[in-house]
Amino acid sequence: MKKWIIMLVTVVLGLIGLSGCSDSDAASGGEKDGKVEITYGFWDKKQVPAIEEIIKLFNEKYPDIKVKTEITPYGQYFQKLETAATGGALPDVLWMNGAHVVQYAEGKVILPLSEMAEKDDYSLDNYPESLIDLYTVDGDIYGIPKDYDTTGLWYNKKIFDEAGVSYPDETWDWEKLKEAAKQLTDKEKGIWGYAALMGNQGGYYDFIWQNDGYIISKDSKSVGFDQPEAIEALEYNVSFIKEGLSPTQAQMTETAASELFSSGKIAMMFDGPWMVPEYKKNPDLDVAVVPQGKKRAVSIHGLSNVISSNTKHKEEAWKFLQFLGSKEAAVVYAKTGTVIPAFNGTQDAWKESVPNLNLQAFIDGAEYSVPLPSVENTGEIWQYETDVLKKAWSEEISIEEAAEELTKKANEALSK
Repeated sequence: MKKWIIMLVTVVLGLIGLSGCSDSDAASGGEKDGKVEITYGFWDKKQVPAIEEIIKLFNEKYPDIKVKTEITPYGQYFQKLETAATGGALPDVLWMNGAHVVQYAEGKVILPLSEMAEKDDYSLDNYPESLIDLYTVDGDIYGIPKDYDTTGLWYNKKIFDEAGVSYPDETWDWEKLKEAAKQLTDKEKGIWGYAALMGNQGGYYDFIWQNDGYIISKDSKSVGFDQPEAIEALEYNVSFIKEGLSPTQAQMTETAASELFSSGKIAMMFDGPWMVPEYKKNPDLDVAVVPQGKKRAVSIHGLSNVISSNTKHKEEAWKFLQFLGSKEAAVVYAKTGTVIPAFNGTQDAWKESVPNLNLQAFIDGAEYSVPLPSVENTGEIWQYETDVLKKAWSEEISIEEAAEELTKKANEALSK
């Protein structure tokens, strides 16, 4: 366990009565004008209008609970949380992602919610099962899902039309993807058929799962990169570069694949719904479900709302958390078109917010999705993936050599 977690647990347990409020209202227990004030921490300023509307609706139901927002850019968000946690000053309610949930749950930085949910008959069946699994640690749920993202196959209709190739659909598999990439690649025009991204979510994780492989074992003691299913998937991914059907790793480092795609230099690429605000402006672009391997599978990730373990207003924080996870709040998010709301049945409003794109492809993905792996040192393993696999993507070493090196380093990290 990381040193900061050990320190953090000690401080949190020692200062269990310390309020998460600011110094100015600590003396009054977070109360102002007869109202209890709780803080809500998050990182995306684009979602502020939706959040403000949700808080307004919450206050119509709970006028005596004031919610103060705290926005921290993502680049500093978790660093700030570590500092705040050691001082017992975390926001009462805050955003959490899958990469950090095990770390914060096992460090007792955030509260388990299962007992409260059971007591209030709060149903977790309202969200995709894979998201509930993502935020479950040692049998306890720690986060109420807020939104999610899966993977789709984005494509350029103009390039397809000019090459006389039919648009991708649910019948496509790995063989069809490779065949289409060959037909769409036009070296004279500087067009590649496909972008073989070196990314885990929306990249090699999806291919490994589609090939019946795994990333981290169920007991979290080992990775599966050196298994035949993973090696075959990685080799398929890199084959697009080797065959000249994809930009090289160097080319995609110099100019982001998303930029090459937007400018009509790439015909197809895996990407997520977070690109909708940008891609919806281009009438040539659309999206389909991802091609399948031995089976259809995509990564799913999504944010959740959690409660700080040092909150002085557990009851009020839980009421706000329930509202954030409600259908009412999900509809607000859906209408903004920025994220796919996690509450089942509200995704249609998000889909209809951009009718010119086949956004149903992302919603369908939730049905065959696999949650991103989350262990205490997920970030360390991700860094190993980047450091090692980029050598394979750049064809400096073979996939087998990369898989062996990555497996050794990742397994050492898991054994800590």
